[in-house]
Amino acid sequence: MTEHAGKPFLYVVVCAAGIAVHVTRLIDAALERDWEVGVIATPVAMNGFFDTAAVEARTGRPIRSAWRSPADPRPFPPPDAVVVAPATFNTVNKWAAGLADTLAVGTLCEAAGLGVPIAVLPCVADALAAHPAYQDSLVRLRGMGVRFGEPYSGLPEEDGGRPEFPWERALELLERP
Repeated sequence: MTEHAGKPFLYVVVCAAGIAVHVTRLIDAALERDWEVGVIATPVAMNGFFDTAAVEARTGRPIRSAWRSPADPRPFPPPDAVVVAPATFNTVNKWAAGLADTLAVGTLCEAAGLGVPIAVLPCVADALAAHPAYQDSLVRLRGMGVRFGEPYSGLPEEDGGRPEFPWERALELLERP
């Protein structure tokens, strides 16, 4: 655990998927488990994919989405762990390739390099999940020690129902040895 406020600090990276509207469920679960939480969102996710005001109210911190200047103070302490939820096709592939073109992906690249525990809840359509580049990215990231939850397509199941996105599963993945 890093040295700050006595509680472990969790970075939650939010990508632009429809299910992101419920990211406060993950934040609430983390707060209940005594984490402090800071949210980093992809730039597209900031365009109405989740309630930014509700997230900032729950965490007590601004959402980060853009790089800060060197003169600006760091708004978050270093992470003790990182959760990526929902993790999209684009983010997973850029991260695996080391393309740190956004703060979110740059943070993931750095956290992996530092050995910070990372849990990922993918939200990728079945057709995209079948793409060879995505499959290669999963292999590479798993080889780096990244922990993945079960895939979630976000599409309705054949029986007309949609399974619940497993927000708390990300925290369970972090707790496993």
